[in-house]
Order: sequence, then structure tokens, then C-alpha cells
Amino acid sequence: MPRNADVEIAAAILAGGESKRMGGQDKGLVALASKPLIAHVCVALREQAGVILVCANRNHSEYSRYGEVVADAMPGFKGPLAGIAAALAQCKTAWLLTVPVDGPDLPNDLAARLLDGAVAANSKAAVVHDGIRRQPLFALYHGDLARDALRALERDLPPWRWQDEIGAREVDFSDQPQAFANLNTSDDFRVWENRHGI
Repeated sequence: MPRNADVEIAAAILAGGESKRMGGQDKGLVALASKPLIAHVCVALREQAGVILVCANRNHSEYSRYGEVVADAMPGFKGPLAGIAAALAQCKTAWLLTVPVDGPDLPNDLAARLLDGAVAANSKAAVVHDGIRRQPLFALYHGDLARDALRALERDLPPWRWQDEIGAREVDFSDQPQAFANLNTSDDFRVWENRHGI
């Protein structure tokens, strides 16, 4: 849990994409080291969030094993901000951590460091910077941003543009940039398994 034990954090796993580079398979349910990809993400989040939401647009019964399923705020695969907006609308905690389903190597202090960055900057949002670029899907938002997120979605903004508008604080994670690598193809899955000796 974050260092401030009084702060409640929920986590939203963004699993609502079309997975075009995986041939349309539901990426979060594809096996990685004999377990669905989302299972690895849940393990990494276990000590960081009290509640897990799964933002998904299909296979809700399968995803319900891993958390409370939330459908996109707008139909038709509108992108990750649709999932973020839906999760914020459902969020009952002070803060919401968002992560993509295809990032199984989450730092175990992701939530704590983002929270520290947001609080230090007096900001309602914080986002990972891996030393080279911003990683906009690895972010922390204050729970009262739900309406703002929906308005940004209606304007069809990408997450990074909305983050700029709300003054999100970039938090330096250049000490572990590999933690934010995404598994986008079947080859990426195999490379991950080989790297972890599986």
C-alpha cells in the first residue's frame, strides 16, 4: 500500500482495446506463462490497491474473476480514455491508479511514487515518465476527476493531452524503464517468457 496508509487507492486495468496486433484476440486473456496476462497484472497490483476494476468491452464473465468489470464510458472502442473515464465514474476511493493490461512487470511501488509526486506538486494527477517518454496509461488520478474525464472523452482527446490540461505531474521512473514495456504481439509474449526463464 502507499506510504500514507490513510489514502485509499483503487486500480483500473485497461483491457478494453481491440488487440489488432494480436489478431483480434482479447489480449488480457491470452496465456502468458500458463496464466492469463491479466492475472500477472493483478499479482503486481495486490499490495498497491484495495479495489481492482477491469475496464473491458467483451468477455465480462472471464474478467470478473479478477475484479469488478466496467464497460467503456462510450461504445465502439474509443480508446483508453473511455476506460479511464468509466473507471473514474465507478471509483469510490480518493485515488485511481490506471495501468494497461499488457504491462505485467509493474513496479511494486508504482502507486506510492505516483501518489508522492501528485501530493508534492499539489496536483490531481501524476503519470509515469520512463526517462525517455511519458507513459500515459500508467497514471494516478484523483477520484473527483470523473466529470472532467468524460468531457475530455467527448472532445476525443488522447490521454496525454487530457493529462496536460489537468496539470498532471510527471514522475521519474528512469530507474526501471523496462517495467513499462508493453506486450503487443505473440512474439512479445514469448520473449517475456524466455527472459523470465519460463
